[in-house]
Amino acid sequence: MLDLLAASPNIAAELFERTASSFRVQEIVRLSLTPAFLLAAIGAVMNVMMSRLIWVADRIERLEQRMESEGESERGQREMDWLVRRRLLAQRAVVFSTLAALTICVVIALLFVSAFIEPQIGTVTAAAWIGTMGFLVTSLVLLVQETMVAAGGHGARGPD
Repeated sequence: MLDLLAASPNIAAELFERTASSFRVQEIVRLSLTPAFLLAAIGAVMNVMMSRLIWVADRIERLEQRMESEGESERGQREMDWLVRRRLLAQRAVVFSTLAALTICVVIALLFVSAFIEPQIGTVTAAAWIGTMGFLVTSLVLLVQETMVAAGGHGARGPD
């Protein structure tokens, strides 16, 4: 980058001139608020997902300890299968939420970059936004599936 700036001092002046417009910067900040709020919402949903995942992981650990000391039972195995299914769904939901958060960060970066470069990158920004929505919808569907599995129970209730 320094080589590029040293080779052509006009590039540095042009870049400075493009970024000097406070109106342009204000407009980009305004445009980036929606994705930033979406990022905050994704973080809140991820917090819920992680809480559920931690509960399931703790329950699996307690059940494994109980099965080691008392021996495996059909009831214990049914509960273990149920918990493993919940863990898998919750893990996938977290992965897709993380991907949504990463791509929304890319959208925000692209919004800022697009204001200061000549090539139009609206299509790339739109594709990143669509990717974000795809990842987010997938994570929410997985969260709903996990809650449905949780609500269905494992078929054999008893003391913890």
